[in-house]
Amino acid sequence: MARQLITFELGDQSLGIDIMAIREIRAWSPATPLPNVPAHVRGVVNLRGVVLPVLDLRMRMGWGLTDPTARHVIIVVRIGEQLQGVIVDAVNDIVTINPDDMQPLPDVGTMQAAGLLEGLATVEDRMILVLDLERLAPPMADAA
Repeated sequence: MARQLITFELGDQSLGIDIMAIREIRAWSPATPLPNVPAHVRGVVNLRGVVLPVLDLRMRMGWGLTDPTARHVIIVVRIGEQLQGVIVDAVNDIVTINPDDMQPLPDVGTMQAAGLLEGLATVEDRMILVLDLERLAPPMADAA
């Protein structure tokens, strides 16, 4: 069955998240840092009265720290029962992928980012890394 992904940029990489997990896309706003959290947790923001953890996806993927600017956005996603924000460089578009468009990751040894991906999707002439949200943000007790 075909599914839709929101695609976005992280550096020069195209990534995608299943559209059903996305709750909103909002402009960057600085996060309030929290003590003793993993390095990829940038802090929390207030989203209409809900405290929302904000993850630095670039850092979580092992690609370095994001230096957010006004051009960055936060994609609000539901992971399990919790809303979380993910910092990305820019949102691109919505694409539809069929199951045969999805390919497994090649076995190239241990890769930090690979454990966070569901697979690779080829759309027209670009390769999209499809995030596995359940692996992206394990429960905070496991991540610390």
